[in-house]
Amino acid sequence: MTRKRADPRPSDTTIIQPLAPRSTVISVPLWPAGSIQAGAVPVPAGTDPVEPGDHAAGAHAAAAEPPATAEAPRYTLQFSTGETVSVRGTGLIGRRPLPQPAERFDHLIQITDLGMSVSKSHLEFGQHDGEFWVNDRYSGNGTVVRRAPAPALRCEPGRRYLVARGSRVEIGDQFFMVL
Repeated sequence: MTRKRADPRPSDTTIIQPLAPRSTVISVPLWPAGSIQAGAVPVPAGTDPVEPGDHAAGAHAAAAEPPATAEAPRYTLQFSTGETVSVRGTGLIGRRPLPQPAERFDHLIQITDLGMSVSKSHLEFGQHDGEFWVNDRYSGNGTVVRRAPAPALRCEPGRRYLVARGSRVEIGDQFFMVL
């Protein structure tokens, strides 16, 4: 009589439906504390909030667009690798940034990192009400925002953090300054 062990693998395949992406803006107060409170996003009464990168078609998108004269401010990102990039709008930063099929970005910024401490699509950035924000995209080595004189802030993946001009954002062993 032989005893055969039961196969530890499941006999069926479980398909897990992906969660719908949540688009939230988490406001972290600028140093010194500004007029925006943590977790609060000011939205004018009677309007729907429009997230950066929201490219919905139709009349709703046309009505939500700011006037052509109100242009988003331009930010300069100065990288530790020597590159300087001027940005406006949304973007991805990484060793080889690649948006998901449904995503659209204005900038794809590739970082040369021989040590591979920067993930392929490490960080997402954009602007909300003229303020620059970053969002760690579940990178391997994480993202840290340093704003003098405040202590360093490790970014929780999937949440947006406001970054003031003059701040340093560390991505793996690399970093960039927001100017």
